Amino acid sequence: MTVMSELWVERHRPRSVSEMKGQRAVVDRLGGYSEKGTFPHLLFAGPPGTGKTTAALALARDVFGDSLRQNLLEMNASDERGLDSIRNKVKQFARTAPLGGATFKVIFLDEADALTNDAQGALRRIMEQYAETCRFIMSCNYSSKIIEPLQSRCAVFRFRPLEDEQMRAQILHVVEQEGLEINEEATDAIIHISLGDLRKAITALQVAAGMDTVITRSLIYETSATAPPEVLQGYLLACKEDGFQPARRRLRQILDEFGLAGTDLVNQLHRELGGTSFLTEEAKLELTEWMAEIDHRLVQGGGEHLQLDAMTARICTLIET
Repeated sequence: MTVMSELWVERHRPRSVSEMKGQRAVVDRLGGYSEKGTFPHLLFAGPPGTGKTTAALALARDVFGDSLRQNLLEMNASDERGLDSIRNKVKQFARTAPLGGATFKVIFLDEADALTNDAQGALRRIMEQYAETCRFIMSCNYSSKIIEPLQSRCAVFRFRPLEDEQMRAQILHVVEQEGLEINEEATDAIIHISLGDLRKAITALQVAAGMDTVITRSLIYETSATAPPEVLQGYLLACKEDGFQPARRRLRQILDEFGLAGTDLVNQLHRELGGTSFLTEEAKLELTEWMAEIDHRLVQGGGEHLQLDAMTARICTLIET
């Protein structure tokens, strides 16, 4: 087995709308478009890894069949977000006639929320001008960043994070197809780190499989730059029982052992606050606000060690009071 020769996300990507798992309400509606062989402009909105790109490509493949590549323009709007890309590349493709007997062409704009407002305005005019011969599919993480004139011209589909059991079924399917071994604890670990993002789950599985074909819980956490929940709880407990200096040392150990950046640790620690029994609700609320402030400072370039020490000091203070 050559684990890293091909991205498993691509290898196991559904090729037809009927093959998609999860997002049942979305799949049912897209299935109707697939059967009719036509569809309006579409806007797919939702978190990363929930199937937006897969749905767009699967629908286009169902409609066009062998003439897919001749009639599909796929662009990542975060790379080509300016007015010139829309005026030149998109308009040039839209104005040419469909090929292979198709009645229209498709332009798929991934991460369309990265487009500037001027580019979105130009896109609106192109959508109007070439509505008879071209359909647009746009995907975005935040539909609020898409201007209203574009949203009003599209059928909007909301994609949600996959449920745990849907994630489990897909993980076990990939495990079987790739000839791996995995136990329930390791599967739960992948679900935990992925937060409903199937792309992240399959990538984590492939990275772990590059180390060993027997996938264990510890291997998943070691290869995914994620600290296990009990390790983070141990840090919080050190803040409570041992004080600032021991907790500070424990924090450094976690960063080094799991290869975490400061923002990664803050966000992972925030997830564990809800299950921390020795913190009051008031303390959890205050810590959440403080972690948000620390995360912002780190993103803005604040010194990592100093900011994490400040967070540790605040946790120790809150627990003592």
